[in-house]
Amino acid sequence: MTDVDAQTGAILDRYGFDGDLFEALRARVARGDLSPESNVVPGVIDAPREDDVTPLPEPDDDGYTETREAGLAALRRGEVAQVVLAGGMATRFGGVVKAVLEAVDGKSFLEAKLAQTATLESALGVTVPVALMTSFATDTEIRAHVAERGLGDPFVFHQFVSLRLEPSGELFRGGDGRPSLYAPGHGDLYQAVRRSGTVDALRARGVRVVTVSNVDNLGARVDPTVVGAHLLAGRPVTCEVARKEGDMGGAPVRVDGRLQLVEGPRFPADFDQDLTPVFNTNTALFDIDALDVDYDLTWLYVEKSVEGRDAVQLERLYHEVSALVPTTYLEVPRRGLRGRFSPIKTPADLERAQDDLRALVSAPI
Repeated sequence: MTDVDAQTGAILDRYGFDGDLFEALRARVARGDLSPESNVVPGVIDAPREDDVTPLPEPDDDGYTETREAGLAALRRGEVAQVVLAGGMATRFGGVVKAVLEAVDGKSFLEAKLAQTATLESALGVTVPVALMTSFATDTEIRAHVAERGLGDPFVFHQFVSLRLEPSGELFRGGDGRPSLYAPGHGDLYQAVRRSGTVDALRARGVRVVTVSNVDNLGARVDPTVVGAHLLAGRPVTCEVARKEGDMGGAPVRVDGRLQLVEGPRFPADFDQDLTPVFNTNTALFDIDALDVDYDLTWLYVEKSVEGRDAVQLERLYHEVSALVPTTYLEVPRRGLRGRFSPIKTPADLERAQDDLRALVSAPI
């Protein structure tokens, strides 16, 4: 692009900015083809049926042993890898990259997450390859943190970068006159993990199943029973869901009869989200071949306040693949030693969650 300064241009070049795609999307915003209204999923939306959601077996349930053994066998064959989402914009904790922020007992979020995986590896005598998806705002600090803390040799690949827009479709510029950069959502996962060579590297190591979770969710660790549930279900994708407790956001619903995850901004205003008893935790498992595809995901129009002004970001969500690929919706427990949903979004969340995080970090395999 000719209308950006040299420093911005260098970041765009380094982090995979696609100028042709940007201009095409920018034109759609200017025409009004991308707008809050275009976010709404077309079709008739119905609540999921009871059998649309599969409960994760509890230790006393029939099928638990079979499920756990299937996961343990895959782990012992070296077929399971972990992708940790550690990108985004590092804005919610005062500009500090959350992955390197102290989470509990002196460990950063990333350190605690990888410690959980190391514990599993040691207990089972296995190796679980780890890959980290960073962003232009987090990549440098995360790479330095991995080196400084001696966190092994994970694969590190980055999501892409884009430029904010005015609602008119013009380039949004900050008070310094420079274009405003942002990371366009975790829907970058598929293209980023492929173009970086990470998928090929994992496949070369014998990996068949890849777990994906947020760095701030220490509940979403690699679990043999969850891996086994994915394998026994026989579908290319498993999305974890949890029972609602007043939660809003994405949820599995039927759209024109087809079951898929729909995020909050995509629901029509008149749809009663309380009809869906579970919600999306943003944790998933993929057969590696399902991760190795460039999907045509929806671009969402996201309104942000930047320097007190309205700005537009265009973002994609990785779990929208559920509309395109057969998907299992696995209901997992929220709390306790087997709990799998403990996200930390604000400093207040972190302060309240210390006891829970400490228990999760030391939980048995």
